[in-house]
Amino acid sequence: MRYRFSLRGRGDLTEWRDAARAFLMAGIVPEYVEWRTMDDADGLFGFDENHLPPPHPDCEPMTVPPAFIRMAEAVLCHSDPTRFALLYRMLFRMMHGGVIHGRHLLQMATDPDVVAASRMAKSVGRDYHKMTAFVRFKELPLKEGTAGRRRFISWFEPDHFIVARVAPFFQRRFTDMDWLILTPMGSASWDGETLRTTDEPAEKPDLRDETDELWRTYYASIFNPARLKVKMMTTEMPKKYWKNLPETELIPGLIANAEANVIDMARKAASEPLPFHHRIQEAAARAPAEPMAAAGTLAALKQEARHCTRCDIHCLATQTVFGDGPPDARVMFVGEQPGDQEDLAGKPFVGPAGKLFNDVIGEVGIDRRSLYITNAVKHFKYEPRGKRRIHQKPNMGEVRQCRWWLTQELELVKPKLVVAMGATALFALTDMRQKLEDVRGEPIAMEEGRMLFVTVHPSYLLRIPDEGRKAEELARFREDMRRIKRLAA
Repeated sequence: MRYRFSLRGRGDLTEWRDAARAFLMAGIVPEYVEWRTMDDADGLFGFDENHLPPPHPDCEPMTVPPAFIRMAEAVLCHSDPTRFALLYRMLFRMMHGGVIHGRHLLQMATDPDVVAASRMAKSVGRDYHKMTAFVRFKELPLKEGTAGRRRFISWFEPDHFIVARVAPFFQRRFTDMDWLILTPMGSASWDGETLRTTDEPAEKPDLRDETDELWRTYYASIFNPARLKVKMMTTEMPKKYWKNLPETELIPGLIANAEANVIDMARKAASEPLPFHHRIQEAAARAPAEPMAAAGTLAALKQEARHCTRCDIHCLATQTVFGDGPPDARVMFVGEQPGDQEDLAGKPFVGPAGKLFNDVIGEVGIDRRSLYITNAVKHFKYEPRGKRRIHQKPNMGEVRQCRWWLTQELELVKPKLVVAMGATALFALTDMRQKLEDVRGEPIAMEEGRMLFVTVHPSYLLRIPDEGRKAEELARFREDMRRIKRLAA
């Protein structure tokens, strides 16, 4: 015998569960049950009176996993007419499918019924999320001379029967006002005491008020043309919702003008003062002028380097960070470029890498005051990010431009030993673009009887994330410093 059963089909778990339980207790296989909804009443057959079969005498009490109930609650809100038959088929399989294909059916992610039910549940979840995001309330004015709670009304067009499912969210979110949400799939209302829902379809009201302009102003202010991704935007805000959102009128124009607005933003950013830069420059301008150093000395070279414009890095840097140390030092250390703190202090190796350098040479017995310490590039190259200045590696052209100063320092200081810390320093001193590891730790003969020793830059040690490897590399750097001490003796 075949059974035909009619439901309202508006996302109510109880009406389907009661019928499904009766068919299951009677042992009716899924193929003998035809599920119909009130949408079918306008069709050829109309609604029939429902008849449920009596339970089978051998039927035992049954339970279903809570996960199935949660899935059924979501799937029954879907608008697909096959959802009732799908859920009853899954329920029947769980009761009669044995241990593997029965109670554990939901764990079989590749099962066709499980896949179909999961897709429906996810679709309902997305519809729920969109409704919480895209409902726009319009305020209904109170009668003149009356006082009371503010009243709001809205219109939304969901894909599925989710009004009763999502109504508690709006009750929690807007509990201090009266509101009514109308949709083609039912309505929900709240008056401060009672939350009411109905599955009767509503007609779209004519809704306009001054908050439309407020929404447009807000959306225009948060729109960032530099981060525009049209595909992602239409995924998060599908076009089917646009007709009921006042701010979406602005979107075509905002997209069309995005490129021009990005260029305008970049132009404005370039004219803004850099952090600390202008204040230090102003203080330097007020400082009394130093007496001119004797020509051909390291002091004169340092004064000349203050006005260096050989490359574009000087435009961003606060000041030139020249070498520091005795003019007749036996050992010259060469790093890459000054960092953020060196740029502000005007001295090399005073930041975190400089502190690590000081600690290590102190451990092995090298006095920093005996060293001449400089960098391959004399200006700080960085990229502004908010309030931070992020280090940017100088390119080969910038290193070559700044090599003129390094060569002058070598000729005036005449160190016996030159230590290159990092690949940039090695390139500046030798024009070699060799792997650092291939030349590290072995003395290399240079012109004029000098010796070159290659090691890593201390900032490299600070960036190693693994503590064990950092300790190994630090020990190796310490051993390099011991060898430098012996070579300089």
